[in-house]
Amino acid sequence: MIRLSGITKKYPDGKDSFNHVLRGVNLNIEKGEFIAIKGASGSGKTTLLSILGTLIQPDTGSYLLDGMEMNIPGVDYSAVRNRKLGFVFQNHRLLPQLTALENILLPTLAFQNRANKDQINYAQQLMELTGINSVANQYPETLSGGEACRVALCRSLIMHPLLVLADEPTGQLDTENARLVANLLVKVNKELGTTIVMVTHSDETATTTHRIMTLKEGVLL
Repeated sequence: MIRLSGITKKYPDGKDSFNHVLRGVNLNIEKGEFIAIKGASGSGKTTLLSILGTLIQPDTGSYLLDGMEMNIPGVDYSAVRNRKLGFVFQNHRLLPQLTALENILLPTLAFQNRANKDQINYAQQLMELTGINSVANQYPETLSGGEACRVALCRSLIMHPLLVLADEPTGQLDTENARLVANLLVKVNKELGTTIVMVTHSDETATTTHRIMTLKEGVLL
């Protein structure tokens, strides 16, 4: 479902020099896989995840998502991001003026004025799957870290994405909640068949996945 071939990315690093973050990344991911990517701080994990999410473009190389090339200069991939990709960030990025349920439904508003009945029902199913039915009408400031993370996970799934990208989803959680969220990612992968790529520093969280890869010196090992 995903194929990266020869992906490179560099950033300016002082006068007339560059920091070559990715030096030819190759990666194949089958539908339904759950993959962890590890690596030292500054190794390029978030850059790689951002490329997978079409948030930034690589300098060179090919990125195929479900047979579609994602590295064509000048193409707007925002519709692809909304319909085919889900994102879970470390800081959750919930809108404080919206309830938990409204935050989950937020991606549905990219193409319509309000969520329809089927989308609301699916949001409620996702909340039941992740055990947060009771906080549907609460605002983010009243949620625990674990609850906020689960709301963010439900939001990433509301559009039935082909791929969920999780950037250190347990990084700000205590051990108990981190374990809970890691287990929920496994549950989502198994029960919904969602393909997941997760960046993590946690060995325990990484071991819940099908495959662990390490980004070192700009390449995946």
